Amino acid sequence: MKYRRFGKHDFRVSALGFGAMRLPTLSGDHSDVDEEKSIEMIRYAVDHGVNYIDTAYGYMGGKSEVVVGKALKDGYRERVKLATKLPSWIVNTREDMDKFLNEQLKKLDVDHVDFYLLHGLGKDRWEKLKSLGVLEFGVEAVADGRIRGLGFSFHDEYEVFKSIIDGYDKWAMCQVLYNYIDQDRQATTKGLQYAASKGLPVVIMEPIGGGSLAVKPPKEIQDIWDEAKTKRSQAEWALQWVWNHPEVSVALSGMSTMQQVVENVESASRSGPNTLTAKELQLVERVRKKYSEYGYIGCTGCRYCMPCPNGVAIPEIFALINQHYVKRGDRDAEQEVVKRYKETVGKENGVKNCKQCGKCEDLCPQHLPIRNLISGATWVFEPRRP
Repeated sequence: MKYRRFGKHDFRVSALGFGAMRLPTLSGDHSDVDEEKSIEMIRYAVDHGVNYIDTAYGYMGGKSEVVVGKALKDGYRERVKLATKLPSWIVNTREDMDKFLNEQLKKLDVDHVDFYLLHGLGKDRWEKLKSLGVLEFGVEAVADGRIRGLGFSFHDEYEVFKSIIDGYDKWAMCQVLYNYIDQDRQATTKGLQYAASKGLPVVIMEPIGGGSLAVKPPKEIQDIWDEAKTKRSQAEWALQWVWNHPEVSVALSGMSTMQQVVENVESASRSGPNTLTAKELQLVERVRKKYSEYGYIGCTGCRYCMPCPNGVAIPEIFALINQHYVKRGDRDAEQEVVKRYKETVGKENGVKNCKQCGKCEDLCPQHLPIRNLISGATWVFEPRRP
């Protein structure tokens, strides 16, 4: 494992962090976490050098913190920095902040967390939390030992990001969405550099675009990757691009299988700031531009797949799932995308109408795994209910 500076803090953090947002499940129910596999994966990561674990109040239907807490028994807690997040969207009083933090400590079965993040800050949420006394809460929680530092995760524009950083001089860290597709969205590269210039550790979420940058690419994109002297998987290209930035402290990966953990740990061992060559960076930029033409999952909108014999609005669904990837982690924005799905696609042309016949894949000039992609969109737009 490679380690990097964590801003002005006096410890070094593993290049790879374990994001407990996409733990394996026993069924299609997101909250039906496979605890045994999850614990095995988290402990494997720690045993192989990962020392940063990230979870949140709402992850995995509220089960993520419980499972992470179990994984950190038997001496594992002392080997990692642990971060969780205040569910900002349901905080309405100063008392709510203490209530949620105390509940989370109980779920995690720990006496403190190292970093407590205000989850999914944007301009309006930031102003609301400030008015409710969240900064005073943070000072008190540090003083009484429940948290070691207050941070925030972010989903808005650069100017808002800068104003939040400048609005408080005791931030312990920040967490932003960043990958080679999204480098000009939300906090942007400019924000990454600004935070680092202030000595603020920058934790990266969605370095693989919610998994979309690990999907087998269209031939045109694979042909670009094949030009590289060093051969890498789609996922490793995405991770190495993020790690190439010296301002990045740690890149979180929401891993769902042991294979992903093993591969990402190995990839992290090959990482380092400014290790990609100029030619490799040019290849990434060409892929980014090509993806901007295709859409996030490589769909060009050519509609050769249409009409679907079962009525599935394939191009429209792909466009919406791409928007959802960009908004992931911002609950309000995610729900707005889901709302648009219900309004524009609806059940008549929705994901559950897919019969997995494969006719669309036979017609797709990009050779996309459409059935798998539609299946993956189900948990976003029409998740199974218990």
